[in-house]
Amino acid sequence: MSGVVALDHLQLAMPAGREAEARAFYGGILGLPEIGKPANLAVRGGVWFALGTQQLHLGVEGDFRPAKKAHPAFLVRELGGLRARLEQAGFKPYEDEPLGGYDRFYVADPFGNRLELMEKKVTHSK
Repeated sequence: MSGVVALDHLQLAMPAGREAEARAFYGGILGLPEIGKPANLAVRGGVWFALGTQQLHLGVEGDFRPAKKAHPAFLVRELGGLRARLEQAGFKPYEDEPLGGYDRFYVADPFGNRLELMEKKVTHSK
């Protein structure tokens, strides 16, 4: 049967000329490794990162407006340590409704896009 089978990449929009900020945030703070863009697409600007077996693409949008409600949710390790790094870098995490089985918070990237960062709660069985 034909149809969608997986997610290859996720794209978020960013303003032109701010690739250094994207690298500092997504690569430096979040720890995502940057991957090269094909030459024919590199001329458009933006930056790409590896995200597990998928990719995160930040693409330049001329009339950029940040996503305030729509958002990706990233699974992370050591959520508390990531929260501390974000705060030290001047990014302010914020809470929303609890989600069963997860610790989580939201933060805006340097361009104002909403991101959800979440970690599965560890359960100990007896």
